[in-house]
Amino acid sequence: MPDATQNKRPLSPHLTIYRPQLTSVTSILTRITGNALLLGGLLVVAWFLAAATSADAFAVIDGLMTSWLGDIVMTLSLWALWYHALAGVRHLIWDSGRGLDLPVAEKLGWGVIVGSVVLTLITIAII
Repeated sequence: MPDATQNKRPLSPHLTIYRPQLTSVTSILTRITGNALLLGGLLVVAWFLAAATSADAFAVIDGLMTSWLGDIVMTLSLWALWYHALAGVRHLIWDSGRGLDLPVAEKLGWGVIVGSVVLTLITIAII
């Protein structure tokens, strides 16, 4: 039987109470990009498997990969790769005990965001 005094305790704050902070948003985005990279990787694996299977299977998957939808998915996957890599570097910096104060942490967050966009554009220009 539940304790009657338990109902009088304050509830934990909910996410709607807090204003999103750059460090929390970039942390959540790191998790999202990590999962998205798995999906993009599976699509590339399907492309390779289709190439190894038959010309008809490859034509179907290659048609998807070279369509406008495939271009969007691969471009977003490229951005996710750069974002996730830069976020990993940021965490390595934090693991060394540096950059943990708020102004530096926010600069690193903006560096990850801007850097990932710039590196994506540079990669697209090179390819």
